[in-house]
Amino acid sequence: MILLGAVLLMVVLAGASLAVGAGSAPLPEVWRALVDYTGTSEQVIVRDIRVPRTILAICVGAALGVSGSLVQTLTRNPLAEPGILGWTAGAGFAITLGTVLGVSGSQSARLALALAGAVVAALVVYGVGRSVPLRLVLAGVAFTFVLSGLSLALRLLYPDVLDRYRFWSVGSLAGREQTPFEIPVLVIVLALAGALLVTRPLAGLALGEDVAHALGARVTRIRLAVFALVTVLAGAATAIAGPIAFVGLIVPHLARRAAGGSIPWLMVYTMLLGPILLLVSDIGSRVLLPTGEVPVAVVTAFLGGPALIWVVRRYGAVGL
Repeated sequence: MILLGAVLLMVVLAGASLAVGAGSAPLPEVWRALVDYTGTSEQVIVRDIRVPRTILAICVGAALGVSGSLVQTLTRNPLAEPGILGWTAGAGFAITLGTVLGVSGSQSARLALALAGAVVAALVVYGVGRSVPLRLVLAGVAFTFVLSGLSLALRLLYPDVLDRYRFWSVGSLAGREQTPFEIPVLVIVLALAGALLVTRPLAGLALGEDVAHALGARVTRIRLAVFALVTVLAGAATAIAGPIAFVGLIVPHLARRAAGGSIPWLMVYTMLLGPILLLVSDIGSRVLLPTGEVPVAVVTAFLGGPALIWVVRRYGAVGL
């Protein structure tokens, strides 16, 4: 029943995402835009802008949510999240550096740069703080500030880079439908399928390395596979929508309550709750201001700040 309710809620929110905006479209017109397109102004907005934007919200939300679930389960750290642990900052810095060097012109190039930056950030942060959950978070936050400072220095030194970076860096879904996004979306879908495949081996590892070895699990391979999936999911989501934090922190804690300790079910619920959270945030970003939009990253940060405080107060430095 919970799963069915989550699916229905996501469908309802997707419909609301097609109808709500600066120029709201009635539901019959939204339906005609999908099945009987005649080219009216409302149908053009729905079909050419809101449909791709809704697809991006679903894919990016699922990618960020699942990446958060994977890294929290792997590190047994309730505070772990790609945005907090530096994956997002690494992807952002790599895209900034690629813009300076003139190699980030296409969506495929930005995707490759984001993945490379996320890999380097993951290796550095995990290498510094893997043994202690709180140290891992502190290393991620510190590395995020270092990379943010370097990115800011590059943008100040190269004003034309600042102009091109400003559109991407706000963490928003607005305008993203105007650029080709098929390759990053395909990468996210394949990585989500891979996340479902590693759930059972990861469930053994979540019980502890000794138990995993006793069950015959290949611990090193599982760790590498999960880190690769987290890197791909976080990097692809960042390449599409820019840096959006806290989705990977909030969603796993909500999904874990419904999953009942099952890692496979945790991933399934996360794939639904991630899009739900991002759809709610994106719809809210359109209606919060009478004119213009609030970047969706601002809305997720507004929701994620109290969630982070709650997690710290509940778990402290103790692992899952």
